[in-house]
Amino acid sequence: MSYKKNALSSDRIQLLNSIGFIWDNREHAWNTNFNQLCAFKAANGHCNVPSNYERNKSLGRWVSLQRLSYKRNSLTLRRIQQLNSISFVWDLCDQSKAICSWEERFDELCAFKAENGHDHIQQLNSIGFIWD
Repeated sequence: MSYKKNALSSDRIQLLNSIGFIWDNREHAWNTNFNQLCAFKAANGHCNVPSNYERNKSLGRWVSLQRLSYKRNSLTLRRIQQLNSISFVWDLCDQSKAICSWEERFDELCAFKAENGHDHIQQLNSIGFIWD
């Protein structure tokens, strides 16, 4: 842990950086998930990854964890700002009630059915579908 004690020379730090050495695994993992979320948004037009998203289950869990961390005030301001910069929705219920019309929800149902081959209600509830 010479790096944390500032005992590594700048030459050694440069050499490690040149091979893509990861200095902080937690930060690297968070940034990897954030980049995956950006790719999801580019493909889908939103950041509302279902918690049980079949194509990337870990991303769905990570998104849920960000919302929980935010509610518990345990998310850093920098991370909140990064997520806000891509229009991350912190509370799906509030967003759904305020913005989404019945027609938009119907369109989501059609898209869900086209992608999954069914329209089972329980799974729709898990992705935040509001029935009123």
